[in-house]
Amino acid sequence: MPPHEGLTHLKEYDIKDSNVELIGTEIDHRVKYNSARTEPAWNDGRVGLQAGLYVWRIEDFEVVAWPREKYGQFYDGDSFIVLHSYKVGKEGSEKLGHEVFFWLGAKTSQDEAGTAAYKTVELDEFLQGAATQHREIQEQPSDDFMALFPRLSIRSGGVRSGFRHVDTDAQPEEITTLLRIFKHPSAAGRDSIVVHEVEPTWQSLDDEDVFVLDKGDKIWVWQGKKCSPMEKAKAAQVVNDLTLAKHIDVEVLSQTESRAHVVVDMLGGKDISQDAYRARRPVSSSIAESRPRKLFRLSDATGQLSFDLVKEGQPVHRTDFESKDVFLLDVGKAIWVWRGLGASAAERAMWLNVAQSYVRQLQDGSDPAAYLTPLAAVVEGNESPAFFKAIEV
Repeated sequence: MPPHEGLTHLKEYDIKDSNVELIGTEIDHRVKYNSARTEPAWNDGRVGLQAGLYVWRIEDFEVVAWPREKYGQFYDGDSFIVLHSYKVGKEGSEKLGHEVFFWLGAKTSQDEAGTAAYKTVELDEFLQGAATQHREIQEQPSDDFMALFPRLSIRSGGVRSGFRHVDTDAQPEEITTLLRIFKHPSAAGRDSIVVHEVEPTWQSLDDEDVFVLDKGDKIWVWQGKKCSPMEKAKAAQVVNDLTLAKHIDVEVLSQTESRAHVVVDMLGGKDISQDAYRARRPVSSSIAESRPRKLFRLSDATGQLSFDLVKEGQPVHRTDFESKDVFLLDVGKAIWVWRGLGASAAERAMWLNVAQSYVRQLQDGSDPAAYLTPLAAVVEGNESPAFFKAIEV
């Protein structure tokens, strides 16, 4: 959807020319549901039936179950699908609520990202269309996503590269891996610890975090002078995991120690006089609510899909959402799409396209970082708790 003056009445899709008459109809749902029934990943006897956390990676257009012992471990060259199923309702009349996340690594391929998005829609169909769908970007994960992983690890590589592995024939001095360990604040008050592989250079250092430098023949721990005890403890655990497979020396140095320059030297910072390091964190906390709150309506009542501003800078209430249409709610730190049960086929089908087009317009306008905004979609009657927190019920 190209930019349009004012962003208040955008018209892009002509139903007569777009060939989407059957999208969202009973036939369309049956076709997608039957397709989902043949997807092995969804038919393991637990998905949609048992509460819990499920993770899959996209490998060559296929959905492959991620080993449970690797939950929380991601690669920047991959795309993943995460399902969180949880019980809702009173005891004795409980049902399962579902949240589906498709996570896109910073270096994932277009094919992998497209497959993850498509399969997320298919999984939602398998779950009878009741799931909240989230698009997650590696650099700016949502609070809901971070809440699922108290320990998040992001390493370089991915399925296409066969992971980035250490060559056993390589000389020790050829191996240089730098891990940054830091606390990620959550709006829910539950902090997560992130282990993120970064460029092995002194410019990656920061006073507030802990870094683990693996040189192959020795592991060095560099503790920034402002790091937290939690980050130090997690670094110790990371080092323990690294030394399980190889028995090598480990040296821990605080930035305030004179010998700490040894680590900086190995990272190419020899003779650097500065004693303060300020590297931007590769995974940021949720963006501030810098944009005014806006509510838009997506409707095809005139025969074409239009996108109209309903409210700006005002509180949004549950009664502002009408079942016959689809609504987009921008709360600054997140963008929500609410799909009414009475919305037309075209309206329901276009939620992700509309949300992404809206983000592109923000990015081209006054908010260049808008592409980092988490996107999520809910269905009337199956709204997630996070959605209700974003509005005034």
